[in-house]
Amino acid sequence: MFNRKFMEELFKPQELYSKKALRTVYERLAHASIMKLNQASMDKLYDLMTMAFKYQVLLCPRPKDVLLVTFNHLDTIKGFIRDSPTILQQVDETLRQLTEIYGGLSAGEFQLIRQTLLIFFQDLHIRVSMFLKDKVQNNNGRFVLPVSGPVPWGTEVPGLIRMFNNKGEEVKRIEFKHGGNYVPAPKEGSFELYGDRVLKLGTNMYSVNQPVETHVSGSSKNLASWTQESIAPNPLAKEELNFLARLMGGMEIKKPSGPEPGFRLNLFTTDEEEEQAALTRPEELSYEVINIQATQDQQRSEELARIMGEFEITEQPRLSTSKGDDLLAMMDEL
Repeated sequence: MFNRKFMEELFKPQELYSKKALRTVYERLAHASIMKLNQASMDKLYDLMTMAFKYQVLLCPRPKDVLLVTFNHLDTIKGFIRDSPTILQQVDETLRQLTEIYGGLSAGEFQLIRQTLLIFFQDLHIRVSMFLKDKVQNNNGRFVLPVSGPVPWGTEVPGLIRMFNNKGEEVKRIEFKHGGNYVPAPKEGSFELYGDRVLKLGTNMYSVNQPVETHVSGSSKNLASWTQESIAPNPLAKEELNFLARLMGGMEIKKPSGPEPGFRLNLFTTDEEEEQAALTRPEELSYEVINIQATQDQQRSEELARIMGEFEITEQPRLSTSKGDDLLAMMDEL
């Protein structure tokens, strides 16, 4: 995921991915490991990812805090790979590129980025049990904006109107009740490689163990409007996905003849619940699961197959000359 060539491709100026391209990239990243998900589990995981990210972007106190949310994502990843200095260096390099490219943008440019992301997710209203229990999401799938807590850094607590004359001199003040419970921001989050981000959006939402469920809400018309794609696909999308596939491994899809390799991840409590979710999910939000054979190199695969073959023990036929030899052989086996 943090391969240097892949990061260079992501940081190139380009149009925003389509929803179909984003879904494909997400599936290929998920299946790049030994983890395998069926359609219902992949749908549920994708819904959780998109709604969580939409929540984080929507509740950013100021547009520039979108960058702090991304830093929180990368800081969390760094906590998982402390014992892998090579990967840790790749993540730090990604942080440096983010700071270099986006650190100097104006508030207006960050607002454009934030608004573009929100437009991308505006028709997505999937209920998540964690958000519903915390009362940050309504039953219709829309998020609740808080009217309390710290105000954005660099702004004042609402409740005061200042009036100025044509010379720029303050001539009058009027106070009003804002109806909330706001407090000044304690400090600005750090945009350095290491530091206190202050903002909690983008940190681990599952630090408290609780079941998470997703529920599709809204009419089929709204769902169709969200999933509707242009008849003429973006020609760059295929090249982007093919490039991603080359970075992550071969594109051949092989069906194993023996038992399924790796492990199977099920995001449901029981298999019956998973099957029911697959049946009740609207057709507009269903996708075909893509299995990716994450082999980086055909020659390496052949070498691994050869080495594994050397570990196989072929049973040699025993030549026994007497019943006593058979008995001793049976005792050796026991």
